[in-house]
Amino acid sequence: MGFDGEMDGCGQFIKYSMFFANFIIFVGGLTVFGLGIWTVMDKSFINELLGTNLFMGAVYIIIATGAIVALIAFFGCLGAIKEIKCMLLTYALFLFIVLVVMLVGGILGYVFREKVRHSMEQEMYSSIKLYNEKKAFRRAWDDTQDNLQCCGVTSYTDWRGNIPDSCCRELNGKKLQCKTFQTSLNIYTDGCLNVTEKYVKEHASLIGASAIIVSGLMVFGLIFSMVMFKLIV
Repeated sequence: MGFDGEMDGCGQFIKYSMFFANFIIFVGGLTVFGLGIWTVMDKSFINELLGTNLFMGAVYIIIATGAIVALIAFFGCLGAIKEIKCMLLTYALFLFIVLVVMLVGGILGYVFREKVRHSMEQEMYSSIKLYNEKKAFRRAWDDTQDNLQCCGVTSYTDWRGNIPDSCCRELNGKKLQCKTFQTSLNIYTDGCLNVTEKYVKEHASLIGASAIIVSGLMVFGLIFSMVMFKLIV
């Protein structure tokens, strides 16, 4: 298979443009995949305090589609170089499906970004009462307070005197005593609601923006594949 003689120059331009676009999409897919994995591994402990699975659901969608996009882009590059019509058509079909899924994931990330505070505040006040009763909540609170250096929902007073060790500051790798007497020197004074909200919003924006940018690049890949499909004789 090849290009019509009088379309050869245009065809070659489309061919290498598609190859370059797919290479960028391949890198973008791996980047989105990496960001999703990093989010899950780095701060998945806060999921119990979010009050909704929307954020982590969006992250898992992005991880899956990021990996699939990278794979599809690889075959797109191969189809462009080899000028295989069947592969180009299959590539365009799968690219369109993944484009829709990735856009949904990106939009979910932005939607959750705007709703995070209300749902998280309710869940935090509810789960803090069950700290000593449910292991999942206890671990989520301890990990969140240790890692984000915060205490309680809005302040350490939310613990009503039953302050956990995870609220205490560290000095030379050892927890300071903060349960009987609290000062800014021995206890985290920032509430976890504001700190966690900032973290989630930043990550949701980053993941959502990355997904939407890659989706935009995929549109170019889709256009180039259709044009090249028409030009191959």
